[in-house]
Amino acid sequence: MREYQTEQIRNFSVIGHPGAGKSQLIEALLHKAGATDRLGQVDAGTGVTDYDVDERDRHTTIDVKLLIAEYQDTKLNIIDTPGYEDFYGDLESGLSVSDTFVTVVDATAGVEGGTEKVWSAAGKYENPRLIFISKMDKENANFQEAFDSLAENLEGRFVSLQIPMGAASSFEGVIDLIRMQAATQNGTGDIPAEFQAEAEEAREQLIEAAAEADDALIEKYFEEGTLSDEELVSGLKTGFQAGLFVPVMAGSSVTGTAIEFLLNFAVECFPAPNEAKPASIMDSEETLPADPDGPLAALIFKTMGSQFGNMTLFRVFSGTLTTDFQVYNANRRQSERIAKISMMNGEQQIDALRVVAGDFGMVAKLSNSGTSDTLCLQEHPVQLSPIDFPKPVIPFSAKPKREGDDEKIISAFARMSEEDPTFLVERDTRTKEVIITGMGEMHVNVILQRIARRFNAEAELGTPRVSYLETIRRSVQGVQGRYKRQSGGRGQFGEVWIHMDPLPRGQEDPLEFVNKVVGGSIPRNYIPAVEKGIRGAMEEGVLAGCPVVDVRVTLYDGKHHPVDSSDLAFNIAGSQAFKAASE
Repeated sequence: MREYQTEQIRNFSVIGHPGAGKSQLIEALLHKAGATDRLGQVDAGTGVTDYDVDERDRHTTIDVKLLIAEYQDTKLNIIDTPGYEDFYGDLESGLSVSDTFVTVVDATAGVEGGTEKVWSAAGKYENPRLIFISKMDKENANFQEAFDSLAENLEGRFVSLQIPMGAASSFEGVIDLIRMQAATQNGTGDIPAEFQAEAEEAREQLIEAAAEADDALIEKYFEEGTLSDEELVSGLKTGFQAGLFVPVMAGSSVTGTAIEFLLNFAVECFPAPNEAKPASIMDSEETLPADPDGPLAALIFKTMGSQFGNMTLFRVFSGTLTTDFQVYNANRRQSERIAKISMMNGEQQIDALRVVAGDFGMVAKLSNSGTSDTLCLQEHPVQLSPIDFPKPVIPFSAKPKREGDDEKIISAFARMSEEDPTFLVERDTRTKEVIITGMGEMHVNVILQRIARRFNAEAELGTPRVSYLETIRRSVQGVQGRYKRQSGGRGQFGEVWIHMDPLPRGQEDPLEFVNKVVGGSIPRNYIPAVEKGIRGAMEEGVLAGCPVVDVRVTLYDGKHHPVDSSDLAFNIAGSQAFKAASE
């Protein structure tokens, strides 16, 4: 692959409702651009996008991934993203490193629930957005109804760049209103006579929208009543990148009809990295423009594990990263050596000598870096704003299926949590269970299957036990705890007197321990042992063996023996006093 400069790069994510046709659109883009020899079919399992075994089994995208197309002297970095909410962590990864968002809408269904969710997720990045209405050749496809559903359900001003020629079984292709060409499955040509009047009327509406984006263009439009193709593209680019409107396109990804129009628009109107919104710096109002000669700043947006070690995917937002290079992890304040750089094209790795600002790369076996970290220069540290991952919501208890696999399973869970920030693992100190939390049942099941393949370890899931707590409801005054043991030689003796009171729910410390002993009835060096005994008894619980919380214990008196008293004796005495007060 040839080297591209920052201004020759376009980065866009393809997003949408599950099953809307995101991956199939990418297959069509790759084929039309000449990146693949044949048009892959996702449903038939012949595509290059969903290459992971879990994705092929489920016929859906799970991991964010990069695909590359070279078209008209431009490098298109196409980011495939999941549609299911279970994998929205990878959706956020893709959105965070994109300059443009292409939202796929099914012509047979219009805007769906998942469309609204990804539209909202993309909205917070304030990048240009485009709609592609797919499946125009499918039964029940209706362009106008799908178009109308955009304004009814999504925020934005929607402007059509095309009009379809038929739909469903009568779908012939689309008419490009920019250059007034018709595209069919067999290629581009003149507009059929029966669509000429409709196309001219629709083009006038498009010219008006484009002219409104530029004062000079609107002045010319008022004077001459039209714009040239070049002026129309210029106005569309200005308005699109400013977010004044959302262009709408249509076609069939299965047949590849009209896909070249989307490729042309990407080259002409999608922002290059140096035209896009600059990267934001964490806890700062400063931004970092995409300058290859600027200070290095690369964001890790995906960590993928393999039997050969982690593969780290990153985007360079500023500067240039080269092979055999020392970088600094600003998040963890540790250095890393970049030995070899690759560019990911699906599952294919393409060797590269450098990655310029705005482009993507992959490096293997980083030891001190993870997802959302910033790689920079130690002499010019900068930390980019981290990825805003969704919080995992569904917990499960987990234990190994095979006896003796405890450490292997815990280690595997920890590795998967490092790779996927939306998967958490922790041990409940109260119930002694290992709790894993994910975005949904499918998300967790995919992780378990990957653990079984990569680590040869299997886990079974259950419902986490409820971590109950105990407390007291009323005050208790003047309770004694006394421990005395004499069996020859030195004995054990300790006596304490306490008051106990309930506290409001939700105290940070389950015990408020108050020492009001005066006169030396209990030497000061034994007071910590009394508190320790009380805390131990609270951990054991009184009624159901659950920890006791929100309690104040006041130690006000006691007795000691100059020879027989010890820390152990006062520890036991404190424990007994608490238990007696709780009865």
